[in-house]
Amino acid sequence: MNAPLSAIERLQFELPDLDWITDPGRIARLSQDFAWFSPVLDRQLKDKRADLVVRPRTEDEIRSLVGACVRLEIPITPRGSGTGNYGQTTPLAGGVVLDMTGYNALQWVRPGSLRAQAGIRLGELEKQTRAGGQELRCMPSTYRSATLGGLFGGGFGGVGSINYGPLGAPGNVLGLRAMTIEAEPQVIELRGAEAMRMHHLWGTTGLVLELEIGLAPAQPWLETLAVFDEFDAALGFADKLAHAPGIAKREVAFFASPVPDHLAQLSEHLPKGCHAVLSLVAEACEAPMLELAAVHGGRITYRKTAEEVQKSNRTLMEFTWNHTTLHALKVDKSLTYLQSSFVAGRHVQQIREMERLFEGEVLMHAEFLRNMDGLLTCSALQLVRFTSEERLEEIMQMHRDREVRINNPHVFIVEDGKAGGSLPPEVLAMKRRFDPKGLLNPGKLRDWPAQKAGA
Repeated sequence: MNAPLSAIERLQFELPDLDWITDPGRIARLSQDFAWFSPVLDRQLKDKRADLVVRPRTEDEIRSLVGACVRLEIPITPRGSGTGNYGQTTPLAGGVVLDMTGYNALQWVRPGSLRAQAGIRLGELEKQTRAGGQELRCMPSTYRSATLGGLFGGGFGGVGSINYGPLGAPGNVLGLRAMTIEAEPQVIELRGAEAMRMHHLWGTTGLVLELEIGLAPAQPWLETLAVFDEFDAALGFADKLAHAPGIAKREVAFFASPVPDHLAQLSEHLPKGCHAVLSLVAEACEAPMLELAAVHGGRITYRKTAEEVQKSNRTLMEFTWNHTTLHALKVDKSLTYLQSSFVAGRHVQQIREMERLFEGEVLMHAEFLRNMDGLLTCSALQLVRFTSEERLEEIMQMHRDREVRINNPHVFIVEDGKAGGSLPPEVLAMKRRFDPKGLLNPGKLRDWPAQKAGA
C-alpha cells in the first residue's frame, strides 16, 4: 500500500502548472537572507529551510497557491530578493517560500507617484521613472536586486531619506493591494495610514501584491568622498552639509576611522586612518559644498558626475546604509553591527559621546535623514567588534541608557527588534483580518508561533 501524500506533495499535485523549485540547494539558498550579518541570527537560523519554493507570475496563480495552502494548512513565507538582514524571509516552520520576483510589472507612472507589482526590482523601477524626470524617494543600497515589496515589508529608509524621511513617513507610501490568507482569498485595497499597518512587518500581516508610492523630481547627482584628519571636523562637515537648506542632496553618510579602512574597493580614495563623508549633492550645488568642505579642513578625493556614474554603472550609493556593513565584513568577518537612532538636535553630541564610550570597539557609521517629524538627525549602522552575545547585549543597553534608540538587528521576532517592544492593537487586528489561521511567515510575531504544515 502506498503511503498517503504529505501536505506538500498534495500541494504540488493540485497545482502542477506553477513554477516550483524543488532542488535542495536552491531551496536552501532561497530560504535565507543576510541574517548572517548577525552571529546571533546566524546561529539560530542557518539550518532553517522551506519544503518548497514557488515563483508565481500572475495574481490568479498567487490566489490558487494561497487558497490551496490554507486548505492544506501549509505555512507561506513571502520573499523578494532576500536582501534583508533579520531572517525576514527565512521560514521557521518549513512550508512554502513564495518568491514574488516573477510578479513584477510597472502599472503606471504619474507626476509624483507610481504603482507597481511587489516583485519589481527598485533599480529597474527607477530606470523607468528617470526617463520621465522622476526618481524614487527612498533607495536602499541594495536597489539593484531589492524589490518594491521587500523594501516595504522589511526596509526602513535609504538614499533619499535625508529629504523624505523613512519610508514610513506619511506620503511616501500612498496605498497598496493585499491578499488575505484564506481558502477563498480576497484582494483588498488599503490607503494611507491603514496601508502602513503592513509596513516593516516582514510579510506577517498580509500578502502585499501592489504598492503605490510617492516620487521625487530627478536630479543629476554628483557623487563625492571628502576626507578629514579629525573626527569632529568630518562630523561637523557632514552635519552642516545635511542641514544646508540651499544645497540639494540625496545622501550624506559619515564614516569615522577606522570604518573607511574597511571599504577596500575605495581604498585609493580613502587614506589610511582618515574619517570620511560620502555625499550625493546636485551638480549645480558643487561649489557651495566644496566651500563647506574646505571650511572644515576636508579634501575631495573622489568625484563623479551623474553622467560618469551612469556610464561606469558604479555608484557610491552601494557603500552606504547596510552595504557599508557588507563591505566591512568582507575585510573582517569578526565584525557585526547595530542599528541605532539619535535624538534630533542632540545627534552630534550623542555621536561624540558614543565614540568616546566605545572607542575601538564600536565603529561609527551614521546616515543623515529626516525623522518622522521632519527633523534632521542621524541613524547609525555602527560596526561592532564582536566578542560575545552577552557583551553585544551590554553594548546595546549602554546605548539605551544614554537615550540612543536601538532597533535590535539580532532578533527574528518583529516586536523584539522594535524599540517599543510591542505592536499597536490595530496592527494585530490587521494580522487577524488578513491571516486568520496564522499561516503567513509564522514565528515572526510573538502571538503566532511557528507550526509545521498540517499541525
